[in-house]
Amino acid sequence: MKRILLSLLAVLMLATAAQAKTIVFASDCTWPPMEMTDANKQCVGFGPDLVMAIAKAGGFKAEIKNTAWDGIFAGLGMGKYQAISSSVSITDERKGQMDFSDPYFEVQQGVVVKKGAAIKAEADLKGKALGAQIGTTGFFAAKRINGDAAKSYDEVGLAIADLANGRLDAVICDDAVAADYALNNPEYSKTLALAFLIKPEKPEYLGFAVKKGDKETKDLINKGLKAVKASGEYDKIFKKWFGAH
Repeated sequence: MKRILLSLLAVLMLATAAQAKTIVFASDCTWPPMEMTDANKQCVGFGPDLVMAIAKAGGFKAEIKNTAWDGIFAGLGMGKYQAISSSVSITDERKGQMDFSDPYFEVQQGVVVKKGAAIKAEADLKGKALGAQIGTTGFFAAKRINGDAAKSYDEVGLAIADLANGRLDAVICDDAVAADYALNNPEYSKTLALAFLIKPEKPEYLGFAVKKGDKETKDLINKGLKAVKASGEYDKIFKKWFGAH
């Protein structure tokens, strides 16, 4: 009888594992080191590592779908995926259109310029040619500073290329991304610099976006995120991508 009960328990455990919910996360993998593609076109970075750790701790399966930023929110609303893991800042406007997990990362907006540029503070950006990825808080900052003269790009890398080629005076993006291009990227680190960080009116946090009203998915993500932070796994992932700072 004991062997039968143990066998039944094993079958039930396997069945439960097989029925684990799969959450598909959309990610625009052009935002290094948060989300980017490797030599095998796989999405890697801080975000993907965190998603996989959260899935393991939260008892669900995760799949990352490389998705262009333009249209990523519309795809969530249409049910093409269940969540977005793409360095999405939690804003009041976005909270009206989608729900968010608990915050998982704090960011500021970094200003990337050419080395030697006379740009040291936000006041120096007035009237300058500014670029940023469309629909990001960096672009919102550029528009606030220079209105419709701010230039939008489908990918931040295209804006950085224009900066390097002299077609822009500055690019505004998340500080982690700004630092990666200005300090670590072999193509740009010798010619570009991180000039300064724009002081926000209030803290800016990233969260995982889910469809409005999808409490089940949000709760699963929050459960995994809480466990990852409590276990110290979050700190390990952070150290892997950003060092001990």
